[in-house]
This record gives sequence, C-alpha cells and structure tokens, in this order.
Amino acid sequence: MAAARQVLCLWALLGVSRVRCEPIRYSVAEESESGSVVADVAEDAGLAPAQLSARRARIVSPAGRHHFRLERGTGRLVLAERLDREQMCGSLPTCTLTFELLLVDPLQIVPIEVSVEDINDHSPVFPDERVTFKILETSDPGSRFPVAAAQDLDIGSNDIQAYSVIPENDYFRVFSQKLHEGNMNVELVLQKPLDREKQSELDFTLIATDGGSPPRSGTTQIHILVLDVNDNKPIFTQDLYTGQILESAPGGSLALTVLAKDADVGLNGDISYQFIQGAGQSQPSFAINEKKGEILVLKPLDFESAQKHEFSVRATDGGGLSTICHVLIEVVDVNDNAPEVVVSSFNSPLPEDAGPGTVVAVFAVRDQDSGVNGEISCALEDQLTFTLRSAFENYYELVTVSTLDREERAQHIVVVTAADAGSPPLTSTHTFTVEISDINDNAPIFNQTSYTMFVHENNVPSMLVGAVNATDADAGPNAKVSYSLLPAYPAEQVPCSCVSVNSENGHVFVLRPLDYEKLKQLEVVVSAADAGSPALSSNVTVRLVVVDENDNVPLVLHPAQDSSPPSSELVPAWAEVGDLVSKVVAVDADSGQNSWLSYELLKASEPGLFAVGAQSGEVRLRRPLTDRDAVKQKLVVLVRDNGQPPLSATAVLSVLLLNGLWDSQLPQQSPAAEHEDSSLTTYLIVSLVFVSLLFLLSAAAFFAFKVCKRRDLSSGHVLYDASNMQSYVADGVTAGTVPHTYCYELSLTTGSGNSEFKFLKPVLPNLPTQHCSTEVGNNGADQFPPLPDTVGDVDFESPRMQPGAQFNGF
Repeated sequence: MAAARQVLCLWALLGVSRVRCEPIRYSVAEESESGSVVADVAEDAGLAPAQLSARRARIVSPAGRHHFRLERGTGRLVLAERLDREQMCGSLPTCTLTFELLLVDPLQIVPIEVSVEDINDHSPVFPDERVTFKILETSDPGSRFPVAAAQDLDIGSNDIQAYSVIPENDYFRVFSQKLHEGNMNVELVLQKPLDREKQSELDFTLIATDGGSPPRSGTTQIHILVLDVNDNKPIFTQDLYTGQILESAPGGSLALTVLAKDADVGLNGDISYQFIQGAGQSQPSFAINEKKGEILVLKPLDFESAQKHEFSVRATDGGGLSTICHVLIEVVDVNDNAPEVVVSSFNSPLPEDAGPGTVVAVFAVRDQDSGVNGEISCALEDQLTFTLRSAFENYYELVTVSTLDREERAQHIVVVTAADAGSPPLTSTHTFTVEISDINDNAPIFNQTSYTMFVHENNVPSMLVGAVNATDADAGPNAKVSYSLLPAYPAEQVPCSCVSVNSENGHVFVLRPLDYEKLKQLEVVVSAADAGSPALSSNVTVRLVVVDENDNVPLVLHPAQDSSPPSSELVPAWAEVGDLVSKVVAVDADSGQNSWLSYELLKASEPGLFAVGAQSGEVRLRRPLTDRDAVKQKLVVLVRDNGQPPLSATAVLSVLLLNGLWDSQLPQQSPAAEHEDSSLTTYLIVSLVFVSLLFLLSAAAFFAFKVCKRRDLSSGHVLYDASNMQSYVADGVTAGTVPHTYCYELSLTTGSGNSEFKFLKPVLPNLPTQHCSTEVGNNGADQFPPLPDTVGDVDFESPRMQPGAQFNGF
C-alpha cells in the first residue's frame, strides 16, 4: 500500500493538479456514538461538497476496515462505529488511525490522521479480591509488605494516581511509588508493634483511585493474621504431684496425670512432657504420655524392691521454654512377684551356615518369691528352629535344632516364657530377636533365560538397545551384581567389539554402526557376578537382531545400462497388442518390503505405444504399430522400492520397430550407411556368440552352486557371509546388489525352442524353478511378510522372436 501511494504521488507530481500529500489531522474521543461528526473534510481539503460526488470521492483505509465514512452531500467525516481505544491500541501512549480521501476524476489523494483520545471508562482492578498476610507479632515498626498493584486500562491522567486504606488504623499505612514505564510499587508499612494476645486478626480495605473526572476506584480486602511468638513458658497446676498404685498393676496402668498450661497458641502453646532421669534410677518403672501428661506403669512394680518412686517431669512448649514439677508415687504392696529373665549373653546376628546345636543365648531366671511360688519353668512359643537347654540351676541356653536359611527367613522372633508354680501362676516373657547374617550361597539369576534385542542398521554409535537384569537372593555385597561380556564360543578369545554392556545396570550398547547386508544377527554372552568371596556368577545369551533399513537403491540387471553401444529390442510389424517387447530386471540389496520393487514408465518417445507392468517390469505393446511410429523408440523406466522413504533407479531401453515396408520406405542408403549396417550385423553376431558363451558359463556355475549348497546343508548351519559363498555370489554381496534372501529363476519364453536358434537346444535344459530363503535367527522368518512372486523369482522372459529378429542376452 505504501508503494502504491508513492506511485500515485509521483503521478500527481508529473501531471495531476491539486494533489496534497501532507495529512490532515483530527482528534476524536473514544466511545463516541456512531454517526458523530469528526470534521468537515471538504472544507479542510479546499473542496466544495458538490465536487465530492462529481469526482467520486471515497474513504480508503490501508487496514481494510472503515472506522469512518464520508457524507458526500455535506463533505463531513463521521464515525462509522463506536471506537474503543484500549481494544485498538492497548496501553500505547498515542492511538492514531490513518486513511485517505481518494478523488478519482481527476486523481487526488488526501491523507488523513485521526487521533483517538482516551476517556476514563475503566476502573482500577486488583489481581486478587482478598490478600492475606501472616505477620509475626514481633515484627519491627517500619516493616514493609508488598501488595500487587492494581491495573487500569486507561492512560495518562486517567490511570491510577493514589492508594489509600479504609478504615484508617494505627497499625498500617499504604506507600506507593511510580516506577519506570508507568508501573507502581505498592507496600503496606507497619507503624506500631503488634500483640497477638490483644488482637490476633486485622481487616481493612485497600483502595486504588485514578485521576479521571469523575475518578474511578478499585478495592481489595486485606486480612492480617498476627502470628504468635513464644513469649510465655508453661506453668504446672501443682509443684508436687502424689499418687498411689498397686504393685500388681499391669503395664500401661495409669498412675496419675500432670498438667501444665501455656498462654501462647499454635506451636508455641503445644506442650510435651518428659521424665528427668533421677540419680540412681537406672531403669524407670514408669512412662509418660508426651502429649497428655499421663504417667503409666511401664513394668510390674515390686514393693519389696521399692516402696515409693520419686522423679521429676519437665514440660516444654514448641518454642523451647520449659518448667519442672516433682512426682511422688507410693507402691501399695500385694503378695505377687513374677519370674524374671536375665540374659547373660546373646549371639546375634547368627551366620546362616551355623549348624544345629549352636548356642544363641544364655539367660537366667529368678523369682523373689519363695517356696512353690519361686519354682520357675521356661518354655518357647511356637518354635521349630530353636530349643531351650538347661545348663545348671536357673540357667538356660537357647540353641538351634535345624539348619538356617537367610533367604527363606532373615529374622527369628524367639519368645521365652518363664512361669512360677504359684496359684494363680505368674509368668513373664522375654523376646530374642535373632538376626540371620548372609553368606554368599546364591548365584545371580537372570529374569529371562535368553534375550533378543533389535537394532536398526546404520545406527548411531553407542546406542542403547536393551538391558539385561539379574537378581541375587543374598544381601549386602553378596547381592551386588556386576555385568560383563564373555566370549560367545570357546575358540573366541575376546567378546564382540561392537557390543558393550554397562557393568552397573546391565544396559547393552551397540558401539558402532551395523550393516544389515553384512551382519544380520550376532550372539553375545553376558555374565552376572556378585561381589561375594568367592564370587558366584551366571551367564545368559543375548541375541542382537539387525533390522533392515532402506539404504540401497535398486540395481538394474537388465537391460545393462553401461553397455556401449546399447542393445536394442526388435519389434516386428505384425506384433500384437499385449506382446512382450522386453523386461526390466532389477534387484535391491535390502530385504522385506524395502526390496519390493515396482516399475513405472517414466518417459517414452511414444507414450501411448508401450506399457510397463507395475510388478513384473514387463514392457508390452499397448496399441498396434503404425507407419507413423518412429523406427527408433527410447523408453525410460523408473524402478522404485517400497521403503520409507522410497529409493529409485532408472533403466533406459532402445526399441527398433520393424515393418513390412522397411526396405521400400527407407531412402537409398549411402555407402557410409551400408558400411554402418554391415558393422551393426557384425556386432550382432559377436553379441550372439558372447551371450551364448555367457549362458554356458552361467549354467555350469549354477550346477556347481547347487552341488556346493547341498554339501553345506548336509554339514550343518551355514553362516551367511561373503567369505562362505561362491566367488560370483560374494562379489554381488560385496557390491550390495544381490541380497542374500533371494535367488532368481532363469527361463525362456514359450516357443523359443521353435526359433531359428536351435543350435542352443543342447545347452538349454529345462531348469526347474529354485526357491530359497535365508534363516535369520528364530524370529527372522516372522519379521517380514513373504515377497510376491514377481519379486522373489525374476523371469528373464525374452520377447516373442520372429525370423530376422535380433537376440538380446541378459
């Protein structure tokens, strides 16, 4: 549009009168009603209103949207729609709409600029309707707490000018400061210290006011939570607590409860209780509930040993302040004493190879009662692995009665029960936790008996293709498994250099790019060994299957593309529609669908004369020959594989069309032409002899190949490598032209035996069709679908020959 405007101005300067390039400027307030008059454009442009209609005046907007319209009768510029400055220009300081007044006859362009002025049509808006601050009651006056500033879509004086709080309070005031680019910093300033115990919460409103007339405002609610600090310590309700309890009270019985209070709240008001260990009290008889202050009997009491218990209790709040009280508990005597088990020695952990009869613990049993009440018997609860053996008076040995296995059970809980002969009898128990220590008696075990991993050929170096995993039932260092590669066969001294395994996690990497045409799969042996002494290990076989990629272009075998001079196919004049002219034979070194080939006629001297079979590559006549067809025909056939992306190659064929009027229609040849025909005949004869010899050699090689293949199959597995194949097959593999997975059928067309080349009959036996396939591991046969017959068996079918036709070999 700018370039068009420059051209129009240039035309005006060259020959058009009364053209103005200086814009006319107006202003209009936003939100004005549609139809409001902006200005008298005709008067400002020096035109009469009648000229506007006569000269076909109209408004032209560069953006294509017309915010204004022109009244031709009055020459006034009026609003076509309501304008919203914030929608059109956002927060830009200026908002200008540019357009042009176009007079067609004669041509005149008047630029016009209209400035849209802001009005106060938006109120300030805070991001949040409610803001909560959590402030410690010990915060110093002058502390600042930032608040997200309100936003106003208006600009200039209509933007936010001031902040205030209502109702006013003695604790907070608002501070605001304008920053760069019109942003504001808003903070609440603490004026005097807070006291949670006097006022725990405070609410007020923060107001943002703009400078419009009348002014607009926005509000947000401020909620202040005064956080408590630990300025009060716990206080007990009593300095001394006393109580009584029977000596037969069971464990867990409540003796008494202490209570402390704290004026603080929250964490500072949470009180916990603990015993203060007294002098000479080695084993307390009581326990205290840390939250409730309840003092409970921890173990049976004995009046004969102690008639009272004295100790101190400390109460501590969440802030660390504490206070102490004293507790006195008197034991009320009853006539009962339970047996006591005293352990002299305890052997734990116990090695899992410990034999039967191993002593685990030695303990004694005592009872302060006398007579029948002091006679004690001991027993084990539900034990088949351990038993008790009496050593001498009141002493027992805990011994093993069977072999141990840590992997089956790593811990044994042995409970010894001692009972006296009183009435009713009293009993006591003692629990032995026997840990079984590990010895290295388990080798690592892989989670699979074998692994099969796949990698696409042409992979990046050091590519992760999978992982092996072995676990060891032992513990500690005996269960730490490390991985390594071992030779795949006894004769191989080092593992394969293209595969590596991470010793820590068993990740298997391929270190260098692989080529499917050279290596289809390989096997490595991974060993997993633990860190025991001596170390135990196990092995697993990892088979790496290489997946074919489409990295080989099709290779055209027939017709030969590098022959000089190129051979030509002969088509007689009586050839019919659908007769075979020639056949394009191509192979692809890839496998699977990457080697499926399709044929397409890319270019031809006569596009409608020939057709190419999409699957077979056979070139056949599409219509009968006519006298208007050129004698020499050139065909370009595109051969494309089925890979992703597909690769292709082209084959060029030369075809000579023969008709009954060949000699009469050709002009008289010059001697040079006759010499050329003679040379061509010589070349044809030499080619025929060469092809015959080549056929004899091919038949002999084919027979030798079949004999060698039978011997190889009878001897065992065949390793598919170029060094194991016959020389002519190895050359094809090295060149990447003939894949290992295909063989081709060699045949002649029907009726070839009745041709003039009957001297070939002794050397052209009826060869049976040979089908072959390559075994790729266990899963190679199922990885790709079978190929169609047109790809697996390539039929070198020659065109129907007539007397005098040229024979083309392959």
